[in-house]
Amino acid sequence: MSNKEKKTTPTIQNRKARHDYNVEETYEAGLALKGTEVKSLRQGKASFADSFAYIQNGEVFLRDMYIKPYEHGSHFNHNETRPRKLLLNKREIRELEKATEQKGYTIVPLKLYFKYGNAKVLIGVAKGKKQYDKRESIKEKDAKRQIERNVKGNYKINM
Repeated sequence: MSNKEKKTTPTIQNRKARHDYNVEETYEAGLALKGTEVKSLRQGKASFADSFAYIQNGEVFLRDMYIKPYEHGSHFNHNETRPRKLLLNKREIRELEKATEQKGYTIVPLKLYFKYGNAKVLIGVAKGKKQYDKRESIKEKDAKRQIERNVKGNYKINM
């Protein structure tokens, strides 16, 4: 192995999606991008704030995903929030279409990462949580965290 550090590309996650939705099924989709968008993504300059996916004419598009314009780009830089096409198989698109026809289901992006040099988006078929569901999941996380603290604390005492 060489002394050079391995170059890693950032993974951009949508933490709000797991809090606001119950994700039932996930799909990995390619992302059709322009050159300056890829460069900005490799720098980690993107946000999934309120983005969602929708199906139109048998194709899946990602809407309202923000990718910051590339700093060293020219006047041909990309539009920050343009709809971006997701690359999926026809079978996967049909499954997504069937899932979103049910009441309350939507397609949300969960994670953006690079795999073998290609930009990939992990999308999920999700159903929105009610306010009391969100409170319940927060309580479960706090309880789990407290148990882990207690286990770590007891382990140190027994040493």
